[in-house]
Amino acid sequence: MPFLRFIARIRLRELFTAAALLIVIATADLMIIVGLSPALGTFLAGVVLANSQFRHELESDVEPFKGVLLGLFFIAVGASINFRLILDNPLTVTVLVLGVIVVKAFVLNMTGRMSRLSFDQNSIFTLGLSQVGEFAFVLFAFIAQLRILSGHWSDMMMGVTAISMAVTPLLLLLNERLILPRFGTKEVQEEREADRIEGEHPVIIAGFGHFGSTIGRFLRANGIHTTILDNDSDRVELLRKMGFKVFYGDATRIDILKSAGAENAKILIASIDSPEINAEMVEKTRTEFPHLTIMVRARNRTDAYDLIDAGVKNIYRESLETSVRIGVDALVHLGFRKYTATRAGQNFIKYDEAALPRLAAHRHDQEAYIFNTREEISIQEELLTKDHADNPAINDHAWDRKT
Repeated sequence: MPFLRFIARIRLRELFTAAALLIVIATADLMIIVGLSPALGTFLAGVVLANSQFRHELESDVEPFKGVLLGLFFIAVGASINFRLILDNPLTVTVLVLGVIVVKAFVLNMTGRMSRLSFDQNSIFTLGLSQVGEFAFVLFAFIAQLRILSGHWSDMMMGVTAISMAVTPLLLLLNERLILPRFGTKEVQEEREADRIEGEHPVIIAGFGHFGSTIGRFLRANGIHTTILDNDSDRVELLRKMGFKVFYGDATRIDILKSAGAENAKILIASIDSPEINAEMVEKTRTEFPHLTIMVRARNRTDAYDLIDAGVKNIYRESLETSVRIGVDALVHLGFRKYTATRAGQNFIKYDEAALPRLAAHRHDQEAYIFNTREEISIQEELLTKDHADNPAINDHAWDRKT
């Protein structure tokens, strides 16, 4: 649209929004002039704007007002419904509602079959669109204005439209609870049996996603053989094609862990995505295999607190090492020596890990937790500042950047 293209060049968001509103109001006013409904004009303007090249920008501008305007529309529609007429003619209204829904459902069902939709898809398609659309409110108001139908029948059809829309969620619920379970496509999920695990190794890795696979590759590169367990069959097959010896099995089951050699292994690395599953595995493992050193993945500080409460000592937060590594690289780019920045990063991790169990004791008392967190942050900053002030150049020549 040339007008909106001209306004867009000015690059004023408020003016762009005002221009779109001007188009809508002008179109509605034009419809009034020619004797048509202003609601029809706003609808046509909306269709034009929605198909313009500026639709995404207009959508983001209107987004804050969408819920309010939609609510106002339905409030206005609800206020215009003649409920007394509906209550006085319940049989007529019921027949009309059922008639509309049945006819539309039949047409939609035939359309779905012609389009070769599955039974599940077709039933949702049929019942989800069997109601009268909300634009019918605009049309019936326009029909009443032109006196195509009498006021009695216009009010009656407005009520039928509203009731058909209100019935649709009930139809979808009925479809989900009664129709699909009996007549829908039944998915047979065959539970795959756990693999027969061959060989025993000193390290067991439970969960071989992005986190666990990195650990596995690192250990294998250093000559440490591991027994790898994962309960995602698709991932197991993919990893096997990539050259990893991965076994399918649920690491929370004691029998699977025994088959993996947990009785003779030295370390169990719990690297599953779910903190809940990791916690369950840790609980069972500490009871059945107390000799195992358990190393557990934690997504964040909150998960780490839960593991501390469970008595786990070797906890590894996903975000800690990566965050500190970015901080170290930032120091290097700002002119710090690589050795100095790396040493500062290692010290930060050491101090943060030492503070973790102390803060865990206060995490259920928000006021005490906030107070102790502020104290720990202050102590860490003082220690790091002291580390930097005490002979910062000593041994920094050991390894560094090109300089």
